[in-house]
Amino acid sequence: MPVISLSLNDQLLEDIDKLQTELGYSGRSEVMRAAIRLFLTDGREKQRLEGNVSGLLLAIHSHEAEHHVTQIKGKYQDIIHTQLHNRFREGKCMELFILEGDAIRIRELSTELQRNEENEYVKLLII
Repeated sequence: MPVISLSLNDQLLEDIDKLQTELGYSGRSEVMRAAIRLFLTDGREKQRLEGNVSGLLLAIHSHEAEHHVTQIKGKYQDIIHTQLHNRFREGKCMELFILEGDAIRIRELSTELQRNEENEYVKLLII
């Protein structure tokens, strides 16, 4: 099996070690392989979307990242029907978008939010 190098910040490494212990993985590599499989499966599901779809998009970010989320969401007003913003922990915000429209646009919004490193969590659910 090929070996790759990966740089992680201390918090991610701590989270991976905790997950390894909690779920009984044999090592960090096994955790990373499982995470990559989940990420690839999610990506394949998004790629199969077509036509008009409805969905929910959840994003969690630091309060300081609010301006980035605002910039991104401004480009997608055509598919965002409702947005809820909540400060749910100190320094953390949660955005919930109710979406309807072209699958490609919804996929683009989800991808753009995921690419933004200021977002700690982004999950798209198609309903």
